[in-house]
Amino acid sequence: MNQGLGLSATARLALLQRLSKRRARQEESGGSEGGRSFADLPAVRDFELMKTAMEALDLPNPFFRPHQGVAAATTVIGNEEFLNFSSYNYLGLNGDPRVKAAAHAAIERHGISASASRIVSGERPLHAELEAGIAAHYGTEGALCFVSGHATNVTVIGHIMGPRDVIVHDAMIHNSCVEGARLSGARRLPFAHNDPQAAERELAAARRGAGRALLVIEGHYSMDGDVPDLARFIEIARRHDAWLMVDEAHSMGVLGQTGHGIAELQGVDPSGVDIWMGTLSKSLSSCGGYVAARRQLIDWLRHTAPGFVYSVGLAPVLAASAIESLRILGEEPWRVERLNANATRFRDGLRARGLDAGASGGHAIVPLMTGSSVRAGRLSAELFKRGVNVQPITFPAVPERAARLRFFLSAEHTPEQIDRALDIVAETAAGVAPSELAS
Repeated sequence: MNQGLGLSATARLALLQRLSKRRARQEESGGSEGGRSFADLPAVRDFELMKTAMEALDLPNPFFRPHQGVAAATTVIGNEEFLNFSSYNYLGLNGDPRVKAAAHAAIERHGISASASRIVSGERPLHAELEAGIAAHYGTEGALCFVSGHATNVTVIGHIMGPRDVIVHDAMIHNSCVEGARLSGARRLPFAHNDPQAAERELAAARRGAGRALLVIEGHYSMDGDVPDLARFIEIARRHDAWLMVDEAHSMGVLGQTGHGIAELQGVDPSGVDIWMGTLSKSLSSCGGYVAARRQLIDWLRHTAPGFVYSVGLAPVLAASAIESLRILGEEPWRVERLNANATRFRDGLRARGLDAGASGGHAIVPLMTGSSVRAGRLSAELFKRGVNVQPITFPAVPERAARLRFFLSAEHTPEQIDRALDIVAETAAGVAPSELAS
């Protein structure tokens, strides 16, 4: 809020007055409950004030809209069909008949839940099959799957690092990595986004006084859609005796000619990465996360990582869906080619229409930079009215000046759908001009 949200001075003053009245009412109502009131939590107060700000600006809540079927190139919300750019069904495999058949077969054989932690009695043959497939995909000695992608980073980073260690990570790294670093107690040092020189400066300065060091990057950044120089980061990690961890949540099945990720895209030996991490919920049309690494680390995590040992095993139906999706990825690399062609077409189309697509590499994620959270919210709302579903990314998720709409492309989008969406976006953006919101 303190960054102005792109509002004029007059609009900011009116909004602040309304928020001040709301805060006063909250303080009065919270007093009757004393220490039991959740309103006393600073984060809850900020959340309630943000809701008031949205109401004051006539911005509808774009979140938690229920989809009434498979969210693919199109989706149905409130019984209306929309062009859909808010789902990471990158390869179009969610809803594929072969994936559904594999899921149905797993349900018939194993039921829905693993019903226990895998270390106790939740292990199923599908788990080992999926992990062997992921390990083969990366050329590693082993892999381990978790029930949540977010929890994968939290528990793995939190478990392997400790208070005497240092974690150096990209400033735009996913929240799960940050939370894992916080859990570990290690010193955490972010570096300027996608800047290897900045990463090396931070690592070199902190390395001598630290026990172990971990350098963490993403293979395909989920906000900007750009990619790092993998070979350079491998070189930096080796020079400073650090482990390198690459989060491939948005690059597995997306980057490279056959979807093997950033290493394939850039022709880099994947063995230079110590820990590959990814999720099952994007290209593999399932849910959960994984790490792929040397057998010693995987075996240790399998027996000791809290987020694995003390959590129910991955549901067999989810493992089966991921196995079949991985198989299809291997047999149908045209899906990867089409996905990248679609994303490049959309990115270049935005730029041709005078719009800012940021640093997108044209792989699956294309931002439309708006310069203010209010403009992002208004654009999203207006596009929804015109049949285009795309979500705004606003402060504090990103800096205010980096507010945007984030478009996820799919192999299922047709050129006609992309061009129609581009025309609608350009027309709508012209009607919500930055000059109207300038401070």
